[in-house]
Amino acid sequence: MEKAERSGEAVDAGMTDFDLEHYSPDTLALHAGHTPDKDTLSRAVPIYQTSSYLFRDTEHAADLFDLKQSGNIYTRLSNPTTDALEKRLAAMHGAAGAVATASGMAAIFYAVATITSAGQNFVTGDKLYGGTYTQFCFPLKRFGIEARFVDSRDPANFERAIDENTRLLYTESIGNPKGNVDDISEIAEVAHRHGIPFIVDNTVTPPPLFNPLEHGVDIVIYSLTKMIGGHGTSIGGAVVDKGDFDWQASGRYPEITEPDLAYHGVNFWEMFGAHERAVSPGLAYLQKIRLGLMRDLGAAPSPFNSWLFIQGLETLPLRARAHTANALEVARFLRGHPAVASVDYAGLPESPDHERALRYFPLGPGAVLGFEVRGGQAAGRRFIESVKLASHVANILDAKTLVIHPASTTHGQLTPEEQLQAGVTPGLVRISVGIENIEDILGDLDQALRASQEEAAASGAS
Repeated sequence: MEKAERSGEAVDAGMTDFDLEHYSPDTLALHAGHTPDKDTLSRAVPIYQTSSYLFRDTEHAADLFDLKQSGNIYTRLSNPTTDALEKRLAAMHGAAGAVATASGMAAIFYAVATITSAGQNFVTGDKLYGGTYTQFCFPLKRFGIEARFVDSRDPANFERAIDENTRLLYTESIGNPKGNVDDISEIAEVAHRHGIPFIVDNTVTPPPLFNPLEHGVDIVIYSLTKMIGGHGTSIGGAVVDKGDFDWQASGRYPEITEPDLAYHGVNFWEMFGAHERAVSPGLAYLQKIRLGLMRDLGAAPSPFNSWLFIQGLETLPLRARAHTANALEVARFLRGHPAVASVDYAGLPESPDHERALRYFPLGPGAVLGFEVRGGQAAGRRFIESVKLASHVANILDAKTLVIHPASTTHGQLTPEEQLQAGVTPGLVRISVGIENIEDILGDLDQALRASQEEAAASGAS
């Protein structure tokens, strides 16, 4: 899909004759990416629940397959409902475009595998979501792709791990579940000194909380399942590309800058690169994902799930602010509770990452935090089994408050040494603070913490 055409359609989405750049993410979350169709004039984005699309004639079909025209062929490649979601995500970031996927894990795999092959490597921060850590350590390693883990607190650690086979740098905007905040701008400078892109998983702090593209990041990844979807109903992911990375300059990326034999010799850089000769500038990387991995591996979202994510986007700015306001109150409460040994939340002044949190996240550093219950693993287990309002689930950033014990669940496949490297201690509890009434949240946490100490006392007596 051509950038100019995509942008033009987004401007028409209820905002004819207005420039998208003049609107905030709050407004774009409601309007970008959709033009009411002439047949129905539906104000809401319709669900195009179809597998395939008619061709006007054989020439039209051939032009679509040859990329001479933009349009829909098969929902594994594109779908009007999913297209509206992708445009809206791109507009909220000021990006060239986006590709939605069937899950956040698929988005991570596509983002890395599109530009990395056997015998090559990428450098990543070590404090990652457990599923990401496992994907990097096992499936990608089995495919011959090496993930080099470094302590992301110091940008120089990334630079020391780079060699001639390094294809990208990677980290999370806020580590899950450690809650660390890396110096995003400094890591971006390291990446660009070496002519490689910087990819950030921004799942926990989508706009308006944080836009990584404004701080030197090239590509942003989301699990749409989390705060963007917001209601725990759908699985999905997305890759958002700023679109101005020069894939040709370093000579490292022949899969984008040289003819693609899997797609009758198309040169994605010539057709979609960040230069004025391109048919659709800024979309080379995303088109490689869509016409390569998405076409061949097929982790496409269902139109219905895309529609649900659009509903989530429309209230995202309101929910994001409510989540973060509640999270700060919860962190302060936990910090002062006698049953809590420590709290990891960059919004607290005593956090070593507080200064960076203020700089990057003026509305607050998200709503996921970790805390250590006094009494070790037994007390932590009793706490989780004692909550009544909070839900014990393997998810984060639902509208509801959620808790889990990472060492035995999300990071349970890692060795104890790997868990500690990822910031997961045996008694750590991860809480995703919801948008319920704050007094109700605090009351539930208090009664569960008190119950945890009864368990600790009983264990001590025995």
